[in-house]
Amino acid sequence: MRWRDGRESDNVEDRRGMGTGTVVAGGGIGTVALLLVAWFFGIDPTVLMESGGTPSPVVTQRSAPTSPVDQEARKFVSVVLADTEDTWRSLFRQMGGTYREPKLVLFSGAVQSACGFAQSAVGPFYCPADQKVYLDTEFFDEMQRRFKAPGDFAQAYVIAHEIGHHVQNLLGISDKVQSLRARAGEAEGNALSVRLELQADCFAGVWANHAQKTRQILEAGDVEEALNAATAIGDDRLQMRSKGYVAPDSFTHGSSAQRVRWFKQGITTGDLRQCDTFSATQL
Repeated sequence: MRWRDGRESDNVEDRRGMGTGTVVAGGGIGTVALLLVAWFFGIDPTVLMESGGTPSPVVTQRSAPTSPVDQEARKFVSVVLADTEDTWRSLFRQMGGTYREPKLVLFSGAVQSACGFAQSAVGPFYCPADQKVYLDTEFFDEMQRRFKAPGDFAQAYVIAHEIGHHVQNLLGISDKVQSLRARAGEAEGNALSVRLELQADCFAGVWANHAQKTRQILEAGDVEEALNAATAIGDDRLQMRSKGYVAPDSFTHGSSAQRVRWFKQGITTGDLRQCDTFSATQL
């Protein structure tokens, strides 16, 4: 991915120098860790507060991240975020609207958001309450080691997926889905969550399409990196890895094939109208 000469966003909030520890009643840390797979790429960490003990954040001071690796990670995230800003600003303008840029918070270990307290085990997430994306950059190492999904464009896909949730929030889609889920049973609620997540995958593809057209960011193998990442984090793949069997009714993000299909839909068409997962008869 050609990113090193890109513009850096001013909307990165680096909290990696301000660690957050926890005091947990009732074994809550174990609960959060066990939910890693279930809430991989989740959009609202408050669901993690519904089981086990209630964590109490304790702020601890650490030295600011100044290593070359830390600086490189921040620069990469900042450039990718800036690229999503340029793309979505243009697309919203074409729709007659105004794109409100989200903040992206870098953290280490755990973080306090307007959606609640979350640990790195949750994975990257978007909080609609404060319109911020939260990311522990060590997750990128986890992608390579644990999920065999390396590559800078695979990492960019992760960021673009979370920004896709921000776009859904701005368009009012997230609120509608949340309202429907509040009145739905578990299986129906999960199905709505799957459609929301697959649309965010499609929106990530839309970003990649427009970024390539305007800024030629893609190099050989980049698309394959993103597709490999989408495959690695499909609910069926994750459930088989963790449980040894697949339970489709419990899917919250979609199967590997579905995630790949909708990312391809976005990157191929570059058209938001082609990302209507809620009207699709087949995902």
